[in-house]
Amino acid sequence: MTSAGASAHPYSDSGFARTRRDFRAWRRTRPFWAGLLVLLAAGPIIYFPYFNLSLGGLSVAMSTTAGAGSLVIGLTLIVLAGLLWSQPVIRFFAGCVAIFLGVLSLPISNFGGFFFGTLFAATGGLLALAWGPVDEDIPAGTDGSEGEPENA
Repeated sequence: MTSAGASAHPYSDSGFARTRRDFRAWRRTRPFWAGLLVLLAAGPIIYFPYFNLSLGGLSVAMSTTAGAGSLVIGLTLIVLAGLLWSQPVIRFFAGCVAIFLGVLSLPISNFGGFFFGTLFAATGGLLALAWGPVDEDIPAGTDGSEGEPENA
């Protein structure tokens, strides 16, 4: 019995490997990390205006009158993250709105979720603006420039 016919990766056709490969292919066709950061930005923006901390008999409430505004900003960021993942064509619009909402959350939502929400929203929005689809027409091994290959 020889190993000449054996596969180098005997479990490469398992369900986990196939799911991971499919997820990687899906992730590369859209601004995944931009959407993830915009989604993470919604957490502190929504959470901190409704935050209550009890230290013994002392209760510290971070609630503000703009709690509804924080909720609207956070839910809009969640929707934008979903749109970045499902409709990558609108990445420019979603990126601009995410940056705007992140900056807008500074005065409305306890300094934008203590700056965490603002930083995540701005970074995710900028990543959405910078992301571009991969051009599938370029053959492998070339850089897409015109002219002679380097090793010719």
